[in-house]
Amino acid sequence: MARGTTAEEAHALSSPTTLNELFFDSMERYADRPVAMRAKVDGRWVERSFAEFRRQVEATSRALAELGITPGSHVAILSENRPEWAITDYACLTACCADVPVYPTVPSRQVEYILNDSGAVAAFVSDAEQLAKVLEIRDRLPALRHVIAFDPGLAQDGVLSLAGLIERNISRDPSPKWKKQALSVTPDELATLIYTSGTTGNPKGVMLTHGNLTSNVVSGLEALDLQEADECLSFLPLSHVFERMAGHYCMLAAGVVVNYAERIDTVSADMLERRPTVMLAVPRLYEKIYARILDAALSGSALKRRIFFWAKRTAERWVQLTLGGEPTSSSLAVKKAVADRLVFSKLRARTGGRIRFFVSGGAPLSADIARFFHAAGLPILEGYGLTETSPVIAVNTFRHTRLGTVGRPIEGVEVRIGPDGEVLTRGPNVMRGYYHMPEATAEVLESDGWFHTGDIGELDPDGYLKITDRKKDLIVTSGGKNIAPQPIENLLKTNRFVLNAVMLGDGRKYPIMLVVPEFDTLTVWAAKQGIQVGDHESLVALTEVGDKMEGEVKKSLRDLAKFEVPKKLLLVTEDFTVENGLLTPTLKVKRRAVEQRHAEGIEALYAEPPGGEHDIPTE
Repeated sequence: MARGTTAEEAHALSSPTTLNELFFDSMERYADRPVAMRAKVDGRWVERSFAEFRRQVEATSRALAELGITPGSHVAILSENRPEWAITDYACLTACCADVPVYPTVPSRQVEYILNDSGAVAAFVSDAEQLAKVLEIRDRLPALRHVIAFDPGLAQDGVLSLAGLIERNISRDPSPKWKKQALSVTPDELATLIYTSGTTGNPKGVMLTHGNLTSNVVSGLEALDLQEADECLSFLPLSHVFERMAGHYCMLAAGVVVNYAERIDTVSADMLERRPTVMLAVPRLYEKIYARILDAALSGSALKRRIFFWAKRTAERWVQLTLGGEPTSSSLAVKKAVADRLVFSKLRARTGGRIRFFVSGGAPLSADIARFFHAAGLPILEGYGLTETSPVIAVNTFRHTRLGTVGRPIEGVEVRIGPDGEVLTRGPNVMRGYYHMPEATAEVLESDGWFHTGDIGELDPDGYLKITDRKKDLIVTSGGKNIAPQPIENLLKTNRFVLNAVMLGDGRKYPIMLVVPEFDTLTVWAAKQGIQVGDHESLVALTEVGDKMEGEVKKSLRDLAKFEVPKKLLLVTEDFTVENGLLTPTLKVKRRAVEQRHAEGIEALYAEPPGGEHDIPTE
């Protein structure tokens, strides 16, 4: 900044470098737009304009100052996705505080750890369930001075109401002093502490600055084709940096209307009601959609099955040529149009009929699933990143897409592959470090700015990045064979009989696979075979069912090298979920927890001699 230039003057002369600059830019640019966001209240969609959103942010921000919350303080947000989350986030930022988002699915003991470690002086909670968590542990949170509830009617001794704080401040005239202070924030000041939902041990607080996140937003807007006429459906947790950066900051910066899904189990209905044009999701959603479509096709008449698979082959051939930059014949174009009318138009209608594209992140996406969605006219732009990188490192775009990769690095971000295959990255998006953890920071962040992602990958000659697995997830058998489990698991999860799968076997003679069957599909199959269907436990214990599932696994993994194929199969009836502690809040498998949960069954499999009843033939 030139000597004598104020922060506001510098802001007017340059592109945004802080989240506060992004906020005021958007609020001024879209001040006359009638809808910034929608959420369902008592069964009815309620809208907020950009002007109303700005007023509520300012009222909340000024209320924080009245409560004695000073710049540099840490403020926790424990809530599902809703407009109040967005209001509170920007209120903290414009009050020059750093917020600490907490997943609403985590138990109170983890909430206690995060609030104590971060030193949060205030906590915003969404509803009675989240409030109960904080009240249960409040006596063990010495730094916590204020609890503020989103839902009306929760105010009580020691608990304030967000609506009350807003009402008390919203009638005031806009304060130039408030805006000036907000714009005085510099790019290197802390914006947020995001606690990673690690698969082992306590979570680490990732320190992300205004500059980290803003650089990622600016590069993300350049990479994604967001338009002011777009609408998105927000359902991934805003506590996760992927949804926060792309589904929150990017959308508001681009003038995209944000529709908050009512709940995770209402996403399908919300899509039909709001008819979004853009959606962010993790591969698990696409896997489930694909499995349902495949099941419906295979359950139909012989004619419907032939039509579906002809349409699939035709459209995927068209995708292969067009993405490869090769010409398509007029006959293929006609076939593609017929396939679209007979099959894919119905699929698009189930998503609301207006989706222009999906974005996928958080875990590797199967190339087969990506190809199918592209063929259906529902392109998925797969990207890659981590909490520590704000998060995006690379992403496929409409101009540059290569299925099976996570695209090219975004503007300003460097990527190289280490000697052991680990992906290293450097750029303005890389975190400051882990909060109060200098040793852990030094383990992953080199002095010259290169960050060790912990992922194994490769760069092709055209600069596209492919992620093969997590470094710590690699299975090394006692015979020295290295196996990347995630791609194998992803292959298996495209099978309509498989709901979920986890491969284990590190340090063992061979790998095994734990499979959660898709019981709706399996039960229908069993009934057709004349098998009496009881509960899930008795069903998977049947020899015929074991043989069927082993056959499905073998079919799905037939193209793997022999040493990569799991030699034994363990069917389990309980899915891996956040609630049962087997998935992180970002839906990553906690492999050690899975192994501990099913230790008895796993040991029994390995105790069986080769050729036992659970073996999967590989010849």
